[in-house]
Amino acid sequence: MNLIENALYQEDIRKVVEQPLPWEELKHKSVLISGATGLIGSFLIDVIMYLNQTQELKCKVYALGRSEEKAKARFGYCYDTEWFQFIPYDINLPFVRDDIGTIDYVLHLASNTHPVAYATDPIGTITTNIIGTQHMLEFAYAHHAKRCAFASSNEVYGENRGDVEKFDEQYCGYIDCNTMRAGYPESKRCGEALCQAYIKQRGMDIVIPRLTRSYGPTMLMSDTKAISQFIRKAIAGEDIVLKSEGTQYYSYTYMADAVSGLLYVLLSGENGEAYNIADDASDVMLKDLAATIAGTVGRKVVFEIPDAVESAGYSKATKARLESKKLQTLGWRAQYNIKEGIGRTIEILRS
Repeated sequence: MNLIENALYQEDIRKVVEQPLPWEELKHKSVLISGATGLIGSFLIDVIMYLNQTQELKCKVYALGRSEEKAKARFGYCYDTEWFQFIPYDINLPFVRDDIGTIDYVLHLASNTHPVAYATDPIGTITTNIIGTQHMLEFAYAHHAKRCAFASSNEVYGENRGDVEKFDEQYCGYIDCNTMRAGYPESKRCGEALCQAYIKQRGMDIVIPRLTRSYGPTMLMSDTKAISQFIRKAIAGEDIVLKSEGTQYYSYTYMADAVSGLLYVLLSGENGEAYNIADDASDVMLKDLAATIAGTVGRKVVFEIPDAVESAGYSKATKARLESKKLQTLGWRAQYNIKEGIGRTIEILRS
């Protein structure tokens, strides 16, 4: 069964579509999405295509990604329709298209987002978040985009200084910039600063959704985040491997909630503002997350020392909980807590 045919997955799509969002803002519009086959981008495209099929949204999606073969496999159900066009593209190269006219919305979602990628491709991690962002902004400016969204990260907050329980959008913690691992958070910070520069100098309209640790059935099997490794083990019916004491206390977001949050920011957020996408019901310590996933499949948690490559890519933050009051003022509410999201992810991927 293809993912798009799964009943639970279709239910996730409908949960987003039922949100009281100003969907008319997307009617007869065009959307360009980098990172189209990633965890967030692929589900977002499925939501738009569902609206095209059921409510005649007539929103054209230009999907950017490195692999046309992967895109055809993932979006086969809509690949040859008039509302979908895949464009093979390396985000680090200038993006010039004479065959595309005005684009209404540009969403830069492409990024290395897991530890092994940070450790093995630190240059690509940085350039995607800075040079890639500039390429998307330049394209948006040249094609008169109504609005851009730069997908940032909870990692821009750095380490918790011990003075707050949760990070609001103004918080700024410590990052040791003179390390390889700093490439991801520092480049996300720089990407945000670049957005502000384009707002000021080019008069552009840009919003910044700050995603936290996201998961769901659209996760890539190559993803090496702890939660992704836990889920893969669970699907395989194996014990969950914990590679630390597990006292890290983080915010997590199920795929459907992350995308609905992204849409609230895109369609209702204020120009230049950043918005945390997170929910208290999905804040959990890593050891408790491992136990929850193990319990879902009747297995246990075992400890294992990480190898040097994995360890080099791990975040040093021990507490990173995000405050989402600002996003909630736009009307957003999470639909799934951590246990529900994990359960759905495992059930969908198992089938």
